[in-house]
Amino acid sequence: MITFDPAGIKAQIDDLEREMASPGFWKERGHAAEASRRLEQNRALLSRYRALSEEMEEVEILHQMALEAEDEKELKTLETRLSKLEEETRQFRIELTFSDPYDLGDCYLSINAGAGGTDSQDWAQMLLRMYGRYCERAGFKAALLEVSSGDEAGIRSATLEVKGRYAYGNLKVEKGVHRLVRISPFDAAHRRHTSFAAVSVIPVTEEEELQIDPKDLRIDTYRSSGAGGQHVNVTDSAVRITHLPTKVVVSCQNERSQRQNKETAMRVLRSRLAELLRLKEAKKLEELQGELKEIEWGSQIRSYVLHPYHMVKDHRTGIETGDVDAVLDGDIAAFIEACLEGGRQDSG
Repeated sequence: MITFDPAGIKAQIDDLEREMASPGFWKERGHAAEASRRLEQNRALLSRYRALSEEMEEVEILHQMALEAEDEKELKTLETRLSKLEEETRQFRIELTFSDPYDLGDCYLSINAGAGGTDSQDWAQMLLRMYGRYCERAGFKAALLEVSSGDEAGIRSATLEVKGRYAYGNLKVEKGVHRLVRISPFDAAHRRHTSFAAVSVIPVTEEEELQIDPKDLRIDTYRSSGAGGQHVNVTDSAVRITHLPTKVVVSCQNERSQRQNKETAMRVLRSRLAELLRLKEAKKLEELQGELKEIEWGSQIRSYVLHPYHMVKDHRTGIETGDVDAVLDGDIAAFIEACLEGGRQDSG
């Protein structure tokens, strides 16, 4: 059961504020950045709690007055306010599930086509659109940083930068393998195909949290191509950066200039390397370098079936729906919230 202790949160805020005011606090950049995020998150939760409490108290008082006065018009108005308050309270309960200091901030979401050839590359593009539409619905700002076109259709890979309050907290549960079952539009015999794509989500890491030695980098430029957005051009403005010690490779092609692409690619690289360090510290060695389970049968977190019936099912929570079109149009909040409320944030 999720509980909220306002006095305890206030005490944590006071402790963090005292710590941040102490001499030498900012010398340890990583710890300082984490403490700052924790303070911001606690302040936000306490502010939300107080606002909801005040609204609830006011609605209760007005409701009692309207009942005594038999004011039907006011009672109708209060019903609307109460419905809104119930939804805001539900959202607040979900926010209470966020325990990672990065949950409040932005993230990078990457999609990679898996087994299934052209069908999987097409599926990866469908997922890219789905997450773009979800971000619109959730009020997040999503920017396409890099995309690699498929051989005949779709994409091999793509990376979105998602900005917004609790962007990482919400999208982190989407990490894993997504499976599509349908009649292939690329099969002349109209046979049923199963396609896979992997989604990875990492939090944005600030520069002061992780320093990278320039000598460890190989930087290549190339010509942007494919469905990279309106700013893709015919100059060698795209940038690919390889971190030699870890072999982590990041690319960016969607900014206006080579300099901007390099700066963005460095931000993504920093975040990926920071995630590797966190995984290593958590002793999840099998996940080093962001590797997911092999993109094939048995490792999916969610299935999307278009034939012989219509259904989307999350295998972690059992949540399912027959409205596949709505899901592919970005209506995935129910799946995300069920994972968060159930504490199931693993990738399958």
